[in-house]
Amino acid sequence: MNLEQKIYKKLLEVPKGKITTYGELAKAVGLKNGQRVVGKIMNKNPYPAIIPCHRVVMSTGKIGGYAYGEHIKTKMLSDEGIEIKNGKIMNLENTVYRF
Repeated sequence: MNLEQKIYKKLLEVPKGKITTYGELAKAVGLKNGQRVVGKIMNKNPYPAIIPCHRVVMSTGKIGGYAYGEHIKTKMLSDEGIEIKNGKIMNLENTVYRF
């Protein structure tokens, strides 16, 4: 299993209504300071309907980028019950999924 597959597989654990951060996802697959690598891999996600890359946000709570636009990412997260205000996740600590 290559790194992309490992990361996508790990991300499948994050349920609707929860998010993770680029850094948390990197740590969960054994990457130290791998948040940029995770971001690049999320951007290249070949299966966005299956692999929920929209559930990966910045550690500051900001939404972060999305291949189809931040407004789409915001809508998808809102539809899953995530509260967002001014491009930031509200109640971040209770919304982050812990691997």
